[in-house]
Amino acid sequence: MTKKITLPLTDDVIKDLKAGDSVLITGTMLTGRDAAHKRLYELIEKGEPLPVDIKGEVIYYVGPAPAKPGHAVGPAGPTSSYRMDKYAPALLDMGLKAMIGKGKRSKEVVDSMIKNGCVYFAAIGGAAALISRSIKKMETLAYEDLGTEAIYRFTVEDFPAIVAIDSMGNSILVEK
Repeated sequence: MTKKITLPLTDDVIKDLKAGDSVLITGTMLTGRDAAHKRLYELIEKGEPLPVDIKGEVIYYVGPAPAKPGHAVGPAGPTSSYRMDKYAPALLDMGLKAMIGKGKRSKEVVDSMIKNGCVYFAAIGGAAALISRSIKKMETLAYEDLGTEAIYRFTVEDFPAIVAIDSMGNSILVEK
């Protein structure tokens, strides 16, 4: 059964999500990849304010392709999440509630997820055009100079994902 969830995520919804659950997400989420995460992390390290409030937010690791006429975005598939692992615990400590990407996460990220009551969703790699259909609106929030790696706010409807790691640290990701 697929669970329909609406953002922002509440602690009760997060606790109810279990590794392996299929979800359809509706609401607004942030985007960000390597370059944006590095800048956010540097501000955190300096004790300076972030250009976006991440408390209670979901961040999708994506660099959307330019939109064709009549579409909010072009193909918008997930980026490999391990590239944000250095930065994720600091953002989770600041109130980030969920991350969306693809692939495994480090032990440090999973430990921080458990500590902060967060969840990691996997979006389907290779389905960028399909995923983009669920993105109804895109607005630039910060770091416009980074192009596709800027921080955007997506408004999504029935965004497909799977709970890859739940708030208890249970995972569907296979260790090799």
